[in-house]
Amino acid sequence: MRIDKAYCMSSYLAFRYVHDQETYFKEGLIHHDHPLIEDGEKAPCRTAEEIDQNIQKILGQVDLSKSALFLSGGMDSAILAAYMPAGTKAYTARCVGKNAVDETEQARRICEINHLEHVIVDVEWKDYADLMDELMLHDGSPTIPNEPQAYKMARQAKADGAVSVVYGDCADTEFGGMDRLLSKDWSYGEWVERFSFLDPKRVLKDPVDVSSVYDLYRVGEDGIDFIAFISEVYAASAAGALSNACKCAGLQCVDPYERLKMAEPLDLKRVRSGESKYLIRDLFRMKYPELKVPEKLPMSRPMEDWMKAWKGPKRAEFLPGCIEGLTGEQKFLVYSLEHFLDLMAIGDIKT
Repeated sequence: MRIDKAYCMSSYLAFRYVHDQETYFKEGLIHHDHPLIEDGEKAPCRTAEEIDQNIQKILGQVDLSKSALFLSGGMDSAILAAYMPAGTKAYTARCVGKNAVDETEQARRICEINHLEHVIVDVEWKDYADLMDELMLHDGSPTIPNEPQAYKMARQAKADGAVSVVYGDCADTEFGGMDRLLSKDWSYGEWVERFSFLDPKRVLKDPVDVSSVYDLYRVGEDGIDFIAFISEVYAASAAGALSNACKCAGLQCVDPYERLKMAEPLDLKRVRSGESKYLIRDLFRMKYPELKVPEKLPMSRPMEDWMKAWKGPKRAEFLPGCIEGLTGEQKFLVYSLEHFLDLMAIGDIKT
């Protein structure tokens, strides 16, 4: 174990998690990283039919009678809804705030088709404030923007009797769904600037260089394997947020897409021409021939609205006025990190 608070702060801001699993914020404080499934353990899929067959196999090993479903308005979770038993509770978050995206109508239609019970979970900023501590204490790390939202749904599912929850988070990272990140062949420097959630130098007085993470994916003099980076570094933070939320609520996590992979190299030309996740699109058409394939919606949480009144961090680790010009999502990372450091300082996070 290596204790390096400065490194952990910088890694969290850049990647939304502490990349080095052996480095910690504080003595005895273990951050529970999401274990990625080894590539050799994933089932290769060449067609939508093969994805369909493998999802059936994966969910066939789960007691779906005791499972809930996280259902957004997108195609990934809609596809999973088609495998769930009639009467299954499907939970959709509806964030309350200015310019929030409401996915409940699309989700309701999917529930009607599959005879699922639709449960809408309203999420306000107060829920974030109330639930963040529990997530941080469970995970040993600051939370990220989608965790409290998922945690409120998970708590409701647990209270309703669920033992496990099925969701479809990893379809994006396994099947070419990150269309903006896949929009061009990035140079090394371009990728570092484009991907970093928040450059530590913008907000920290003593930032730590985390370029060694990007170096793992460097190709040649100035290239980078951005596809591998997405499927590993990005996937670790995204999948970790949902699994931490579910585990904190006492639920088992089931993401069938996480156990699958493309058998052939991603066709970037198709992705860049508007066919992101083209195999998943084909599977959606198989399951719902009467519906139009839903396009990816912006994240529903209205973080710009929620964070607009926050004046910024006061702790000595941060630069004065550092949140000026940041997006709502970036401000939340700073807010969460400061709150986590406060918890450590007052001893609520026990060693």
